Amino acid sequence: MEINEVELTMKLSGEHDDRDAIVAIHPGAGGTESQDWAEMLLRMYLRYCERKGWSTETVDYQAGEEAGIKSATFMVRGDYAYGYLKAERGVHRLVRISPFDAAKRRHTSFASVYVYPDIDEDIEIDIDDKDLRVDTYRSSGAGGQHVNVTDSAIRITHLPSGLVVTCQNERSQHKNRATAMKLLRARLYQLELEKRKEERTEIEGEKKEIGFGSQIRSYVLQPYQMVKDLRTGHEVGDVQRILDGDLDGLIEAYLAQQAKTTAE
Repeated sequence: MEINEVELTMKLSGEHDDRDAIVAIHPGAGGTESQDWAEMLLRMYLRYCERKGWSTETVDYQAGEEAGIKSATFMVRGDYAYGYLKAERGVHRLVRISPFDAAKRRHTSFASVYVYPDIDEDIEIDIDDKDLRVDTYRSSGAGGQHVNVTDSAIRITHLPSGLVVTCQNERSQHKNRATAMKLLRARLYQLELEKRKEERTEIEGEKKEIGFGSQIRSYVLQPYQMVKDLRTGHEVGDVQRILDGDLDGLIEAYLAQQAKTTAE
């Protein structure tokens, strides 16, 4: 086990792999069906973090009207949290008999997972106050285990990029603003990294592929049971085990592939 840990740490040698992570989940088109799938993913990742011994803090939780979530963002603190969780960035596809369809038809749902490194204050991200629109609103959702239902929720729109971040977990408007600015800095930093990667790819003349813009994994519950990572070909027949947060095999296969690609 110790040797495996050493090998894995060698694979986690990216610039920000040792940092904490920020994870955001958004359902795709499809209303309640996709919103329910997004909540299933949220549960899966919170369980995974629990298995790893990491602490999590939900900073934004927007409940769906009938079921599921419209969006959720949480912060993860733990050893190499970003290094592991970056493997989950992308579009996740679910195929199942819909519990919301009286005719019991099979539905395909999509949800996007975004993962950002929790960057240090010493990394400069230039944000001009005049480029920001700050709105306050009453937090929605379940309250209780997820967020405090108060009038202090904050929504910040970064006008030049169109990025929108929200935070509603604190009763203090000041604290919510500080957390929202932290989320914005992380997203702007990730945006800049992606931009540089695209420019580098174009210069090298390679086929351009934006990682979190493409489907990375399929979860099939009916007519058969299978989770397949489309990047590595790694398959698992026990879907429930994966949905309960046992992601190590899938994530390690991705990290191994990335380390091999980098070495080549």
